[in-house]
Amino acid sequence: MNDNNETRAPSMEEPSQSAPPSGTAARWKLIGPGIVVAVTGVGAGDLVATLIAGSRFGYALLWAAVVGCIVKIALAEGSARYHLATGSTILEGWRSLGKWTYWYFGIYIVIWGFVYGGTAMSATALPLAALFPDVMPFWMWGALSGIAGALFVLFNRYSAFETVMKLFIGIMFVVVVGLAILVMPNLGQAVTGLVPTIPEGSAIYTLGLIGGVGGTITMASYGYWVQAKGWRTPAWMGMMRLDNRVAYIATGIFVISMLIVGAELLYTAQVTLAGGDRGLLDLDEILRERFGSFVSTLFLIGFAATTFSSILGVWHGVSLLFADFVRQVQGGEQAKGARQDLEKTPAFRFYVLWLTFPPMLLLTLGRPFGLVIAYGAFGAFFMPFLALTLIWLLNSQRVPAEWRSGWLSNGLLGIAAALFVVLCLNELARLIG
Repeated sequence: MNDNNETRAPSMEEPSQSAPPSGTAARWKLIGPGIVVAVTGVGAGDLVATLIAGSRFGYALLWAAVVGCIVKIALAEGSARYHLATGSTILEGWRSLGKWTYWYFGIYIVIWGFVYGGTAMSATALPLAALFPDVMPFWMWGALSGIAGALFVLFNRYSAFETVMKLFIGIMFVVVVGLAILVMPNLGQAVTGLVPTIPEGSAIYTLGLIGGVGGTITMASYGYWVQAKGWRTPAWMGMMRLDNRVAYIATGIFVISMLIVGAELLYTAQVTLAGGDRGLLDLDEILRERFGSFVSTLFLIGFAATTFSSILGVWHGVSLLFADFVRQVQGGEQAKGARQDLEKTPAFRFYVLWLTFPPMLLLTLGRPFGLVIAYGAFGAFFMPFLALTLIWLLNSQRVPAEWRSGWLSNGLLGIAAALFVVLCLNELARLIG
């Protein structure tokens, strides 16, 4: 089995090791791929959604944010478990389910990349334009952020990429948690928010909060980042699970902190934020009025770290997915045994550029309402596909019996699948409406 894993696994950067270190300190030092997927998945829109939840319902939906993190742990773990248990990639797994998966994924990733590229660059331009007003036009900030992300991904390997993402999560942690402490949370009310309740008019919003935070197409990239780290055999399963849990606990802390800010700073004053990423600019004005320009500036730096880290993560992780997709299409059955570095392939470079330059056309439109709706709709289509195919793959003979899903994994993945199907149908209804 080890020979098979060694033959089929894509070689990216770090050499595969037979087993992880046994010491606790040594294992904690290796944590990284989960941090990358968590930092990438938590974007400005997720922070705004959590803020608005706190501003509308106080602490009542705190439990939903916690459940959302648990669901994401199951999804990311399932994706990486397939890579480690089989020595294959998730793209190879999808291919084994039939050609329909390739049509679905191929069309989806091309269209999604164009829409997301414009969305991510526009979101990053918002805090940069606020930090440096009158320096250059809004669209230029967005274009430069996309180009900077592309250059970094194209000229650096995974180890440098992971190091920078850890730096960004440090900045985000200090800013977001610092804000939560600054507004002095009511711990008694916060604890009551852990009891599941659904306030009137919040049903779909609650489902969106559970499904939205930290959940994007990059969850499917987790297995590739695990392999890039050098974890390529089932011996690394425990290390991967530790890495994944630590990352989503950090995500949970972000989410809870932003909900506290919304509940304490906005709910009590009945302040309404704008929807989408621009809601964070509204929060910046409120922080400036209440705490002064220093806190406001720190918040904008954290805002920029959040958005630019998503650019880096998507430019790298989804390009790996696209490169493996092309590898499978071109190589046929022989692609299963191909050993090549996906980061060096023309397909990887093409998709990085696809995310960067064509979407710049959208920047000239100023992030219109239609773009926001389109991104939400396209995002809703992938997560049901991921959840349902993971259930299929992880309960099949493609995975050795000892690594197939048990009742807990199946239960969480089933909840995730049902949740994302409902959210997808709701998004379609909103798009049609």
